[in-house]
Order: sequence, then C-alpha cells, then structure tokens
Amino acid sequence: MKLSSISYLTKEGIKNTWVNRLMTLASVGVLVACMVIIGLAVLISENVNVAIGNLEEQNVVMVYMKDYNWALYGKEAPKNDTASSTTSGTEATTPENTEKVDENGIKDSDYIIHNEEEAKALCKEIEKLENVEKAVFVSSEEGLESIKESMLEGQEEYFSFLDDENPMSCAAKVTMKDMGKFDETIKKIEKLSGVERIVSQSDLANTINAIKKGVGIAGVWIIAVLMVISLVIVSNTIRVTMYNRKLEIGIMKAVGATDAFVRIPFIVEGMVIGLVSAVISEVLLYFCYRVATESIIGTLGTSDIVKYGDMALILFALFAGIGIFAGVIGSAIMIGKYLKHEGSEFAAI
Repeated sequence: MKLSSISYLTKEGIKNTWVNRLMTLASVGVLVACMVIIGLAVLISENVNVAIGNLEEQNVVMVYMKDYNWALYGKEAPKNDTASSTTSGTEATTPENTEKVDENGIKDSDYIIHNEEEAKALCKEIEKLENVEKAVFVSSEEGLESIKESMLEGQEEYFSFLDDENPMSCAAKVTMKDMGKFDETIKKIEKLSGVERIVSQSDLANTINAIKKGVGIAGVWIIAVLMVISLVIVSNTIRVTMYNRKLEIGIMKAVGATDAFVRIPFIVEGMVIGLVSAVISEVLLYFCYRVATESIIGTLGTSDIVKYGDMALILFALFAGIGIFAGVIGSAIMIGKYLKHEGSEFAAI
C-alpha cells in the first residue's frame, strides 16, 4: 500500500471520530471511567505494597545462638556435673574427658559459638541464604537492653540484677526479602550449626503474604473486567460508524478495494479514541489522587504514600496500551465480522 493511501486512510479515521462525535464522546467517557478505576487500582496496590514493605521490615526474625550463656542457662545444653566443683583451668580426671572445665562446669565442647567472631561468621552464613536480606549481629548486652527498653517505665528496675549476670545469648536479627518464603527460609536457618532457636512472628508473616496475594488477584480481575468493557464500548462505536458508511463501503468493495483498505480508517478511529481517553484519564487521575493524598496526609499525618510523579509515566503507558489495544482489537473484530457477513451484498453490487 502506498504512503499516500495510508495518509488518506489515517485522515479518514480521524475525521470519523468528529463525524460521529456523539458516539466518540460516549466511548471516551466510558473508557476514561474504566482507565481511572484501573489507575486507582494500580495506585492502591502500590501503596499497599509500600505499607506491607514497611511492615515486613519490622517483622524481623531473632536467631539465638548456642554460645556460653546457652550452655550455662539453657535446659538442653549438656553439663559436666561431675566436674562442677573443679576450679577454672584444672583438668578433669575422668578418662572420657580431658577438656578444661571452668568453675561452672562448662567445657568448650558444650557450646558452638565461642566468641564474637564466630557469632558474626554465623551471621554471614545466614546472609548467604537465598531469601535473607540481612542478618545483623546482636550481642547479649544489646539483647538485654532491647528487652528493658520494651518494658513499661519503671519496670526495668526490677531486672537490674541481670546486669551482673546476663542470661541472654547472642543472636542474629534477620530480615527476609520475600515473606512468601518465610517458612522455607526458617527451616534453612534451623539447619545451620550454632543455631539454638528462632523467635519469629509466623502469623504476621502469613497475614502479610495473604494480603499481598489478595491485592494482586483483585487487581488482575479489575483490569480484566474493565478491559472487556472497553472492548465492547469501542466495538459499538465502530459498529455505528460502519453502518453510517455502509453504502460507501459497498462502493469501495465493488470497485476492488481490499479488506485492509476498508479496515484501516476504522482501526485508526479506535486508536484515536483510545489515545484521547488515555490523555484525559492521566490528567483526571492526577487531580483525584492529589486531593485524596492531601486529605490522607492531613488526617493521618503519614508521608509513606507513593508520589504520583513516580507512577505518572507507568500509568500513561498503561492507559495508552489499554486504549490502543481496545481500539485496534475492538475495531478489527467488528469490521471483520461486518465484512464477512456483508460480503455477499458487496459482490452483488
């Protein structure tokens, strides 16, 4: 097809939108409503993801280690009761055990993490796991201070005796990347040598995962339903245009015009309707989102809200894609059906 023919057919398609301006206006109105709803769904989903991301950062896992305090205070740690009366640095006289035993009856083999370097090495091993974002070393002193800070004012005085005899084991503060792999990651951490126990909020992790899945599924269904509505609206607009130009189409077919020659103006018309709807939707959604966010910030005082500027290009690309897709597919389906069913009439002219 010649360039001049394409230019002529494109102008015809654009002209059709003005000739049938009432149907075009109705189609644009419905498409804008669909696109704005889709845009709001995307923005809500992004804000939910930000909120969940902040919640995930707070949902840390504490991995306690098998260190000296665990050997001394832990119920499962082995003890050398027969040597408990020996002094530090003395040798046990039993033939089965020649290790040094301290005044508490603890041997080096009774625990795995012997110093801070080994504890930090275990943290690095945890960080190597696939779903682990970071693992921060927490000393027994830091752990005790954290517990005191979580108490009500004045209650920490009742636990001041722990300053001289701290029973807390050192730990790793672990943050995960994907809460959907929470249980799987916990099992991997438990298998590492030197890990005594894990304290986590598994219920919160499952809730976070369920919310993320629910938001994702709802977003897909909203977009799918509104896409179908968009296709129907564009198709009906093109159908009106076709019947208004029925005689003209018949004459073109009678003188040898190809189906592609007949199709192009209607496809262009559908694309124009889609692109105009995308531009209007972008502007309208900006003002709606701006008013909504200003109200939320003023009421709740939070700043953890996705900025529209960060999503503007993505939303316009989405709107333009939906508009062009609905215009091209809706027009192609409708003109295809029309040419197929009315072909015999064209041939008889």
